[in-house]
Amino acid sequence: MSRGIFVRFDGPGPDWSIETLVLRLIINASGLFLASAIVPGIRIGDWQSLLAGSAIFAIVNMLLRPLAYFLSFCLIMVTFGFFALVVNALLLALTAWAAGQLDLNFTIDGFWSAFFGALIITLVSVLASIVVRRPVGR
Repeated sequence: MSRGIFVRFDGPGPDWSIETLVLRLIINASGLFLASAIVPGIRIGDWQSLLAGSAIFAIVNMLLRPLAYFLSFCLIMVTFGFFALVVNALLLALTAWAAGQLDLNFTIDGFWSAFFGALIITLVSVLASIVVRRPVGR
């Protein structure tokens, strides 16, 4: 009998139910709100801008994060994951730029504001994933 590594791709895919998508939007909005409250260079003017910014952030993460992680995989591995925070900061800055193009009251002053904001959003997301666990077998 030979031993080896087996990778299966027929497992359950991502959960695209409406409940999961709404939960992700709430978690993103909570992280963005907390980041705007803590980081001086992040400003979100009203709840409409927060909600729209959260939706833009979710779309940017869904479309561009896999490509960004793929292209920067070597840097992420060499820096033991630190460069993933840089990628997240760039995605958050891109979100602020897109929000500005839509005349939303959502601004980020510079890279370091985006970096610390992305760090806070990541921490909120990790804590939320610990608290809200999907049942096994679902």
